[in-house]
Amino acid sequence: MTDLLTPAFATALLAGAITAGVPLLLAGLGEQMSQKAGVLNIGLEGMMLAGAYAAFVAAHGAGPWAGFAAGMLAGMAVAAVMAVMSVRFGLNQIVTGIALLLGVEGVTAILHHLKFATTYPRLSPVASWPLPGLAELPVAGPALFDRPAIVYGAIALVAAMAWIYRRTYFGLALQAAGERPSALDAAGGDVVRTRAAAVLAAGACAGLGGAFMSVVAAGIFVPFMTNGAGFIAIVLAMLARGRPLMVLCGALLFGACLSAATALQVAGVDAPVDIVQMLPFAAVLLVLALFGQGGALPAALGEAWRRGDPLGK
Repeated sequence: MTDLLTPAFATALLAGAITAGVPLLLAGLGEQMSQKAGVLNIGLEGMMLAGAYAAFVAAHGAGPWAGFAAGMLAGMAVAAVMAVMSVRFGLNQIVTGIALLLGVEGVTAILHHLKFATTYPRLSPVASWPLPGLAELPVAGPALFDRPAIVYGAIALVAAMAWIYRRTYFGLALQAAGERPSALDAAGGDVVRTRAAAVLAAGACAGLGGAFMSVVAAGIFVPFMTNGAGFIAIVLAMLARGRPLMVLCGALLFGACLSAATALQVAGVDAPVDIVQMLPFAAVLLVLALFGQGGALPAALGEAWRRGDPLGK
């Protein structure tokens, strides 16, 4: 037990929580915007996986920032299909999302095999940006304040999302599209465009989250490497009830669970691997049991919108 109280364990746990939590944070923020607009984006993990593969290929040839840009574009490309099928044509959002996820899993696995069948390249570590004065703090300094710039950008996105939801017309339009799309239409807003914009933004965030996984966290791409992260992000968005700060807190919690194995190894604790790997999913069930009853999801979430129906059914 004393090994778990050492600074090395605390630093490893915090650093691991950030590394594993940033993809969940980015994808969760994107899913939150999509859900606010009334679109349940089950294909989020497929967008993350597409972003992870595209980012790895681009970063391998042109550096990490090219990888991040490619990851966002790949996520948006998958999201565009979701927007056309579910928003424009009103097809079932869950079925469309699952189909996209399965399709992206197959396509990325094939492309990876064709391009890297005989070689297994690894990317160079992404340079960190230590914050003066803070990076030298004990325990928290190296874990929190000596990170790549994209980490700080992801945290800044939390504040930006909160401002958009509270202070902008687009934020009000998102809420109306998810709660009462007919009211947005009557006020002169475009429900289809608002929902499509939210889905594309979700794809960009999810693609960037996948890019972080392959370029920063792992330095490699492995087929199916998201391993359920997209579904955890969907749960985070649902539990956050429209509050970006709660997505951040949940991402750090699940990130800590995901990084527990590494932190325990640093502390010299020989814990069963299977039990440690169960922690994130056990945490999901526990959080759902404790907090899943409160609040309400948008009234029109998952419903196709058509003029003449209060909820767009």
